[in-house]
Amino acid sequence: MKIHCFQHVEFEGLGNIETWISKKGHQLSVTRFFADDPLPNLEDMDYLLVMGGPMGANDEAIHPWMAGEKRFIKGATDKGIRVLGICLGAQLIASALGAKVFRNKHKEIGWFPVQLTPDGLASPFFSGLSPEFLVFHWHGDTFGLPEGARHLAENNACKNQAFSFQNHVLALQFHLDVRESDIADWVKNAGEKLKPGNYIQTPDEILSRKDQLAVIEKKLHEVLDRFLEEK
Repeated sequence: MKIHCFQHVEFEGLGNIETWISKKGHQLSVTRFFADDPLPNLEDMDYLLVMGGPMGANDEAIHPWMAGEKRFIKGATDKGIRVLGICLGAQLIASALGAKVFRNKHKEIGWFPVQLTPDGLASPFFSGLSPEFLVFHWHGDTFGLPEGARHLAENNACKNQAFSFQNHVLALQFHLDVRESDIADWVKNAGEKLKPGNYIQTPDEILSRKDQLAVIEKKLHEVLDRFLEEK
């Protein structure tokens, strides 16, 4: 299977997804917007990953490539290509499908649980996951639900934590993809955002949850397996 990744900043890559791709023997190609890479051809991929980044999904004036990226995401969804977005990637998918992206009431940075909605509990992508599980977050924005989307997960800090669209699009506001080195890089590169808040943990709190890294990696691999298998 040919998998293509949209990467927005150098310090936010595929994380645990890269381990899964290697394990499965899939082909990987990458568009690095921070390096001015050109957009690929839709015909050259079976699966599109849209990763995160510190910018906002509405920052087209600052990042002109973002308008083309959204058009490409819309084209991929129209073509029936499987599209997975994480954090900023989820927001970009929501925007490409006509929903609004806006500032959330709370910034959410650190380890906090999410709860599956009734549609989430029924989703084949989340089959076997518990109704509530701990994940990693790093976001200040959120998204509305595109028309026809299914709301899959929520928590007290952020109502829309995940959605699916038809049977080939999955958007996750939270992170199952992060490794210890990724979290350390984010704290180093964006630690100025760790100001006190109801849903903002300290660097020490964030970095202390090494016990959860293998747990979320297992969940990620399960979700990826099911997302590709579902027809």
